[in-house]
Amino acid sequence: MKTKIHAAAGSIAFLCVLSFWTSSVTVEVFGSHAAIAMVKQMIVYALIVMVPAMAIVGATGMSLGAKRKGALIEAKKKRMPIIAGAGLLVLVPAALYLNYKASNGAFDTMFYVVQGIELVAGAMNLSLLGLNIRDGLKMTAKRRQMKARA
Repeated sequence: MKTKIHAAAGSIAFLCVLSFWTSSVTVEVFGSHAAIAMVKQMIVYALIVMVPAMAIVGATGMSLGAKRKGALIEAKKKRMPIIAGAGLLVLVPAALYLNYKASNGAFDTMFYVVQGIELVAGAMNLSLLGLNIRDGLKMTAKRRQMKARA
């Protein structure tokens, strides 16, 4: 059951970051300032889903990996602090700041600098989350094969 919760929370977190990233890029390229402000506000609202999903992924991952060894688990353990740090120290504050600036119509240099930083950090998190999902799928496939042989 814990594995299913971990997988579901990881998928939700990945999809949140992916939707934040793609909606930001799309609205920046094709949208008006009003559309940008709306997207920034929606991202802040969606943090209510993403932040707990990330916390659940971290907690269940630590629990599931506590007694396991191997290259895949070690790689996942190394990536998680980077993912969490980027999320809590860059992505969440950037989302709040960009929402504040956009809601006040302040599309100035700082808005775009922070937007650029957010997009880079988001792309990095998507890559790292994707690698963790890939490795998690490999690990569960190996466990299923071992159970089938037994």
